[in-house]
Amino acid sequence: MANLIGFPMIRVGVVGASGYTGGELLRILSIHPEVKVNVATSREFAGKPISYVHINLRRYYPDLKFSNVSIDELTSRCDLVFVNTPSGISQKITPRLLESGLKIIDLSPDFRLRNPQDYEAWYGMKHEALDLLDRAVYGLPELHREEIRNANLVACPGCNATSSILALTPLVESNIIDLERIVVDVKVGSSEAGRRPNPGTHHPERANVMRPYSVEGHRHVAEIIQELELLSRRKVKIIFVPHAVGAVRGSLATCHTWLTQQKIDDNILRRIYAKRYGGEPFIRIVGEGLFKYPDPTNVLGSNYADVKAVPYQDVGAIAFCAIDNLVKGAAGQAVQCMNIMLKLDEKMGIDTPPLRPI
Repeated sequence: MANLIGFPMIRVGVVGASGYTGGELLRILSIHPEVKVNVATSREFAGKPISYVHINLRRYYPDLKFSNVSIDELTSRCDLVFVNTPSGISQKITPRLLESGLKIIDLSPDFRLRNPQDYEAWYGMKHEALDLLDRAVYGLPELHREEIRNANLVACPGCNATSSILALTPLVESNIIDLERIVVDVKVGSSEAGRRPNPGTHHPERANVMRPYSVEGHRHVAEIIQELELLSRRKVKIIFVPHAVGAVRGSLATCHTWLTQQKIDDNILRRIYAKRYGGEPFIRIVGEGLFKYPDPTNVLGSNYADVKAVPYQDVGAIAFCAIDNLVKGAAGQAVQCMNIMLKLDEKMGIDTPPLRPI
């Protein structure tokens, strides 16, 4: 199969395609002009058509059915594979896929952290593919675009890590805040918990809630600290508390920081963020108007991240970032990384406006 100008389509596989993130990947890839999805795996729904689970994709994949994971099928029918599995699984199958010459974009946590001891501390497991940790590139294009361009293994960030890092990066790089006193409060929708319900995500228990969780230490903290320390080359200390809210989609990071200089104003912060993100295709700096601060409802369905920072009296600066946790926080960012890896237009297939109202 060829694209409109006669070149072969890029053959793609999605491992773990039946969940919310897998569905978003299939939705985005269905309109990507350079891609054909050849394989979509699901142990639970093997043999069923894609629309059996993702009814919104009816007519987009008329001949594709879910299949069990087969390394032979993936290596023979794909050029690039998205691995979208729970922690501990990708590290078992990714080495074999890489050996066959495939490019891998991993949406699981298995290759996000560089220090192997962090997997024991945060995930309670020993890493089984230590030789790949140095090869894996953290898949946040705004920080690692050039590394992603030359990578064969990209590890996409968690959604809460994405919103937090994007909110804080300009402040960290500008060296105006105390890096050992950062407080991050994230509000996130229920789709973060995945398609399979549990007592905390079942609708009657989740609707209309505003509930803190993982207060003792959320796993995404390790990613945030890792990336901010790489940026600053200094020790970073963060208090991070996520909150479950009644929305289905969206992640809003509110980051409280303390200044290391006497005073700062809106204009200085605006210039800092404009200088850092002015050339980024999916970062929008929120100005004045009806919506003065980032709000997830203004980015839902899109790969955009809305950011802003404001001074807090003479004490500190508060930084915000709003994303769709399933798009910029997962599937959209993964496709953005794919475009960079394959030397395509970075915006291809994901340059769509947000939905409104939602």
